[in-house]
Amino acid sequence: MTYENLDAKLVNALLGDGRASLRSLAEELDVSVTTVSNHLSDLEEEGVIEGYTPRLDYDAVGYDVTAVIQLQVEGNALPDITDTLREHRQMISVYEVTGDYDVIAIGKFKDTDGMNDQIKELLTDPDIKASNTSVVLNAVSENEQFELDVDDT
Repeated sequence: MTYENLDAKLVNALLGDGRASLRSLAEELDVSVTTVSNHLSDLEEEGVIEGYTPRLDYDAVGYDVTAVIQLQVEGNALPDITDTLREHRQMISVYEVTGDYDVIAIGKFKDTDGMNDQIKELLTDPDIKASNTSVVLNAVSENEQFELDVDDT
């Protein structure tokens, strides 16, 4: 088997099941357990996988443009617009919000051209009344996790 795209396939498999065993990953990807183990170690050392369930550093795999997209939507079209956004694989978060805009979406893109193309495609929808897009200059804190409160009573 060729190892072209093996790292991407391994990451995708882990995104589906972050607790998958090396053996099951090897079977799914049709490679040896040693190959999976070596590639997984390399991905961890390079910072592509930051933790389990895998936390992916999108910059490390070429998605270094983050956009915050705000949309004003025709009232009854809100579910359709949010469904469309959720189906875009590069939209990592979609929120229905209060305020001047109805929807906020966070997207990861390889470059500003790709971002621009997806936003232009999105804006062809007649149910989107207005939009505002901001490009993130520096992610100060992103995808942080916290411990839940424990009731000790």
